[in-house]
Amino acid sequence: MVYRIDVQDNIVIFTIDNPPVNSINTEVLEGLDAAIDRVNTEEELKGLILTGTGNIFSSGFDLGTFSSFEGPDHIDRWFRYEEEVFYKLFTCSKPVVGAANGHASAGGLIMLQACDYRMMKNDPKLKVGMSEIKLGMSLSPCHAEIMRFGLETNKNWKEVIYNGQRIPAPVALEMAILDELVDETELMEKAKAKVCEYIDTPNRPFISLKEIQKRYAAQKARQGIDAFDLRPLVQTFTNPAVIKQLKATYERITKGK
Repeated sequence: MVYRIDVQDNIVIFTIDNPPVNSINTEVLEGLDAAIDRVNTEEELKGLILTGTGNIFSSGFDLGTFSSFEGPDHIDRWFRYEEEVFYKLFTCSKPVVGAANGHASAGGLIMLQACDYRMMKNDPKLKVGMSEIKLGMSLSPCHAEIMRFGLETNKNWKEVIYNGQRIPAPVALEMAILDELVDETELMEKAKAKVCEYIDTPNRPFISLKEIQKRYAAQKARQGIDAFDLRPLVQTFTNPAVIKQLKATYERITKGK
């Protein structure tokens, strides 16, 4: 199992536990899908916290998967499912708090930006970033809307998406990519407190307020998913130069270099 789902104080805690870099593969997506469904349907549950193990929240989507698709149909199925899971995360009815225990890169940062509040362990060595442009990849419709919403400004978009640099956590806080840096010993308790702060009010107005806040971005994401032309993705993940870069990066990651 590459993830854990725990319930503490009526809050679902989803932990990515997929060494060495907590990459997001199909199994992680399936687990996250199930966790979101529980939060949305079980009345007593207050919200969802996302975290990871070790010193990495998530390095992003599994490059082993990305470099070994079996053909266009496999690419199509994988990304259509992934898009639906990330859309569900972005539009989860109850509070979602990211409690990043470590670095958040690529799909890991997208996951963090889909949250309603984003904490990270207070360590100046930790970084966030989007490496897609350096690996020859663009963004899917849902990813693009999540990042546009989370980054808020064109300046941040250019800094994070176009530059592809890893940004130290204190700088990410100044840019409002993160909402708070928290001592490691307090990370989970503060994340749970934030969920309760949002949801534990009469009539739970957070649910409707969140829907109002994210309505436009969610509509744009839904439209993009429904009209998703997979041909550019098929071209990307069958491009020999891209596959070569992905395999080299994957090998470097798995060997810890």
